[in-house]
Amino acid sequence: MGEELNRRKFLTYVGTGVTALTVASTGLGAFTPTVEAKGAKAASHLFGRKKKVSGLNFTPIKPTDKDDLVLPRGFKYDVVAAYGDVINKQGDTFGYNNDFTMFFPMKGSNERGLLWVNHEYTSDLWVTGPKSKDGTYTKAQIEKLLYNQGGSIIELYRDEEGVWKMDTTSQFARRITGLTPFKLTGPARGAKAVGGTDVVQGTFANCSGGKTLWNTVLSAEENYESTSEAASLNETHYGWIVEVDPFNTSFAPRKHTALGRFHHENSAMGLTNDGRVAVYMGDDKTDACVYKFISKNKYIKSRKQANSALLEEGTLYAANMSKGEWVALTLDAVRKKAAGKQELLEKFQTQADVLVHAHEAAILLGATPTDRPEDVEISPFDKSVFIAHTNNSKHGNIHGHITRFLEANDDLGSLTFDFEIFACGGRQSGFSAPDNLTFDSGGNLWTVTDISSSSVNKGVFSSFKNNGVFVIPTSGKNEGDAFQFASAPVEAELTGPCFTDDETTLFLAVQHPGENTEDINNPTSMWPHRKGDNQPRPSVVAITGFKY
Repeated sequence: MGEELNRRKFLTYVGTGVTALTVASTGLGAFTPTVEAKGAKAASHLFGRKKKVSGLNFTPIKPTDKDDLVLPRGFKYDVVAAYGDVINKQGDTFGYNNDFTMFFPMKGSNERGLLWVNHEYTSDLWVTGPKSKDGTYTKAQIEKLLYNQGGSIIELYRDEEGVWKMDTTSQFARRITGLTPFKLTGPARGAKAVGGTDVVQGTFANCSGGKTLWNTVLSAEENYESTSEAASLNETHYGWIVEVDPFNTSFAPRKHTALGRFHHENSAMGLTNDGRVAVYMGDDKTDACVYKFISKNKYIKSRKQANSALLEEGTLYAANMSKGEWVALTLDAVRKKAAGKQELLEKFQTQADVLVHAHEAAILLGATPTDRPEDVEISPFDKSVFIAHTNNSKHGNIHGHITRFLEANDDLGSLTFDFEIFACGGRQSGFSAPDNLTFDSGGNLWTVTDISSSSVNKGVFSSFKNNGVFVIPTSGKNEGDAFQFASAPVEAELTGPCFTDDETTLFLAVQHPGENTEDINNPTSMWPHRKGDNQPRPSVVAITGFKY
């Protein structure tokens, strides 16, 4: 079976089924020395300086069901912002269910900067209050629902004692919410498919995201249906990739329709070999596809934020994994495939229609339905693309896996690829339901897990206990093996891991602690256990203790 496919990996691949085992047996699961050498060179170039952290410089913890954020010995966390905290002089407050985080250094500092934080959804119990008997919210409740989603921009600093704190006097701190005006860009702007408008109200259901090459944030709208319905808003205005500049209020928040509309989990941006922008995206639902957008024009660093226009014109592709091909989602291709099917021909009359109904177009053109593709990240070492397929119980993939795409010629602009199953969830690996991903400069992949609150600590999920953070080397003798770094509070999910540039601090969101609480007088969690709190609060923490 070969040295690179040891017994543990054999069991891992068996956990994903016969197809995955076939792929694994080709030997794609291990770096060759050539690739390792290229990776070291790329790391030096892309990270810019020697880092202070080895991702495995800790003693892994064991699974636990403790109602706390549990870390290895020598590490600590500071709660920098929690639901309801005031973030600026205007009295704006931190939203609910924080997810994705992205740190933007100020003047190159690793100890002061802006942190963008997504807010995904709210709670009837802790935020809006229950619906009326007719199943609707009041106007005031709808405003709370919309205000507490979207994003927060907060300013953080590390004080002389090494404690991270929020600076509420910041001139940059503000909220982007379900009430904020957004302009549409790209083919669907002003199109019939979106009701003929070029400006829409707000962003919500913000899950994960990414950072652009020009230092703005991309936020992903995911499960938008319930909020759209509750607030009587047009669904086609949501499910997009959103762009915001944390430092510049004159940069109008925008939604890029060229990147397609679906249940966006995140976005990961890189450059093709000929200098165009490539953006990878996952569609977080069962039997959904993996996508890639390639801009028509090339990135020019000196244009700075004007490069945002690159996201307005280009081609959206979806992955056909059985052929190893990126399928272009174009009007001509869709209408050719829909020939003789009047209902489809009526639905897809313009490119805007294709983008608004991207999932249906992708499936029609032969893209591969997969197991909840959540976070997608580009390795800064070798340009391989990692995809967290969280799970799909309909097909027996209970614990999920991480897939790795290998673009032809190591070119993000390639239209052909190979792939491998990099790591699988299950008892044999110690983790289940991989979700958000990020890399450290040691070539380690960090992943958080997303076992649902209704399943955590039950049945086949019992051995994992609470959700956690895991570190998985992408090369070397421990390649593909998972080591647990953190454990979440009761019923919480850890999301949005993000390092400072020098990797001395890891920002992490703790989402929905005590989510299954039914009685406000008897919460299942009280994390973060702050004095005076009368409810569990989703919060963002700064983790320190990383050594040189």
